Amino acid sequence: MSDKKKNGFVEEFRQFIMRGNVVQMAIGIVVGAAFSAIVTAFVSGVINPVIGMLVGKVDFSELKIVIQQANLLTGKEEIAIMYGVVLQKIFEFVVIAFCMFLVIKGMNKLEEAKKAKEAKEAADAAVAAAAQPKEDPEDIKLLKEIRDLLKK
Repeated sequence: MSDKKKNGFVEEFRQFIMRGNVVQMAIGIVVGAAFSAIVTAFVSGVINPVIGMLVGKVDFSELKIVIQQANLLTGKEEIAIMYGVVLQKIFEFVVIAFCMFLVIKGMNKLEEAKKAKEAKEAADAAVAAAAQPKEDPEDIKLLKEIRDLLKK
């Protein structure tokens, strides 16, 4: 590949990476991963013990259907369908989705309040501008002067 093509490709790639939406997406992924860790800790440390207390000390991640029991004599390990892990992840997803819903709902309310304030300010400015007497253009002023001179 020639240097001109290589430099053009590198420059094009740099522009792509520096474009706002790519950078914002990367930031969103990092923040989302951090938020997911917080919610996972909240669910496992706060929500699950409460639910476990209410329904009989159930830890979702331990729920399973055993297909084959472990046998220590033959060295066979237990084979099980760990549906509790799936339930746990679904529960975490619902909690994360609900938290994101609350965050976005709050942001939308703030945006609506900001737009309402801007609309009120614009309406107030329009009322103030309408209340001020408008000065006549120069040609109208001249015509009024001529009219007044003719009246005399």
